[in-house]
Amino acid sequence: MKEYLQFYINGEWVDPANPRTLAVENPATEENFAVISLGSATDVDKAVAAAKAAFPAFSQTSVEYRAELLDKIAAGIQARMGEMAEAISSEMGAPMWLSNAAQVPAGMGHFAITADILRNYQFEQTRGSTVLRKEPIGVCGFITPWNWPLNQIACKVAPAIAAGCTMVLKPSEISPLNAIIMAEIIHEAGVPAGVFNLVNGDGPGVGAVLSAHPDVEMMSFTGSTRAGILVAQAAAPTVKRVAQELGGKSPNIVLPNADLQKAVASGVMQMMTNSGQSCNAPTRMFVPKDKNDEAMAIAKATAEMVKVQMPAEAEKGAIGPISNKNQYQKVQDLIQAGIDEGATLLAGGLGRPEGLNRGYFARPTVFGNVTNEMTVAREEIFGPVMVMIPYDDVDHAVEMANDTEYGLAGYVQGPADEAAAVANRIRAGQIQINGKSADFTAPFGGFKQSGNGREWGDYGLEEFLEVKAVMSASAA
Repeated sequence: MKEYLQFYINGEWVDPANPRTLAVENPATEENFAVISLGSATDVDKAVAAAKAAFPAFSQTSVEYRAELLDKIAAGIQARMGEMAEAISSEMGAPMWLSNAAQVPAGMGHFAITADILRNYQFEQTRGSTVLRKEPIGVCGFITPWNWPLNQIACKVAPAIAAGCTMVLKPSEISPLNAIIMAEIIHEAGVPAGVFNLVNGDGPGVGAVLSAHPDVEMMSFTGSTRAGILVAQAAAPTVKRVAQELGGKSPNIVLPNADLQKAVASGVMQMMTNSGQSCNAPTRMFVPKDKNDEAMAIAKATAEMVKVQMPAEAEKGAIGPISNKNQYQKVQDLIQAGIDEGATLLAGGLGRPEGLNRGYFARPTVFGNVTNEMTVAREEIFGPVMVMIPYDDVDHAVEMANDTEYGLAGYVQGPADEAAAVANRIRAGQIQINGKSADFTAPFGGFKQSGNGREWGDYGLEEFLEVKAVMSASAA
C-alpha cells in the first residue's frame, strides 16, 4: 500500500503536526490501496502563513513570468499524463479511457488556455484622469471535489497563479492522489515557495478552518450545495470573497421538431458519462407528450447498451463505478424513491449490473413518465440515473425546466433558431445547444443555488482580481 503522508507547504514536503491517517479506497474493488495524512488547524495555519509571506513578491511578478509558469505546469501534466490518469482512475473510478481522454486533458487544458488569456489580458486602463487597476485579491483557499478532481483543481489554481495570488488547496480526501502529483508538477515547474500549498484533510479538520481563517481573503469551493452553505457561513465573519460551483439538476429540452432518435440517444449517453457524476449532467430530459412513448423506447434501448466495466479494462463509452460507498448508497436510495413514487422504470434499477459482484457499480437507469414534483426530478442524484418528463408545449417545458432550486447548466435539442430562443429563457449559467462541446474559454458557473461566481477563461481569472481606482488631480 502506497503512503502519501506529507503535505506540501512553503515549497517543501513536511510532516503533519498531528499524525492521523486515512485509507484511500478503490471504488471498483472496495479495497484500500493508499494512505494519506489528515491535516489539522496547525497545518492550515502553517500553509496560510507561507502563502501570506509569499504574496507580496509574487503579486508583483510580470505577466510573462506567470504565463511561463502556467506553460511549464501544463507541460508537466502532459509528461505525467499516464501516471495522473491511473491515479484518478484508481481513486475515483473513472474508466482509463475517460481518464486519458477527458479527466487529465481537461485539467491540462485549463492551464494552457489560462496562459494564453493572461498574455492578452489588460490589467490596467485609463478612464479620463482615473486609472483602473485590477490587482490580485491575496491569499486564496481552495476546496475541490472528487468527481472531476484534476479539472477542478486546475479551474482554481491556474487563474489564481495568473492573477498573482497565493493559495492553499484542500482536495477531496476521496481523490487526493492526483493533487499530490499536481503539487510535484508545480514544484518542478519552479513556482516560488509558498505560492501553492497543499494540505490534505476532511471538511471539519481542514476545510472549515481554511474557510474561517482570517488571513485567507478568498474561498473557492466546488461541491454540494449543502457543503457550500457551510463554507459561506464559515467565511462570513471575515467578509472574504466566496466563489462557489455547486449542485445541478440540469434540464435537457427536446423540442418538437428535433431529430428524436439523435436527441434522446445523445442525451442519454451524455448523462451517463463519468457514471453521471458531473454537476452539469443533463439529468432531466423533457420530451413532447405526443412523442413520449417513442422517446422512452429510444432512451430504454440506449441505456441498455451502456456497458459497465472495471475501469482498467473498460471499452470506450463504458462507465465505471460510483466514486465512494456513501454516494453509491445515495444513488440506490434515490432509485428506490423513483420506484416508490410511481415513475416508470425503463432501464436499470437497484443493485449492481450483472457480472459485477463487488465495487460501487450502479446500473444505468432511466425513469419515464416522471413528474417534475417527484424526488428523482428534484434532488441531485449524482449517478447514472436520468428522468424523462413529458411536456404539453414549449412554454410548459421551459416552465418546468426553470422550476428547480438549481441553475448550473441547460441543454436544448432542435432547429438552431428555435433552440437558441429557448436557451435564452432557461435560467442557468451555461447552455449547450444540439450537443455543442464544452468551450473552456466560456464562463462556467450557476444561477440560484448552483453557486455564484464563474470559472474558466477570462471570467475565471477576474474572480481572483480586485479593482482599484487611482484618481489623479491635475497639477496646479
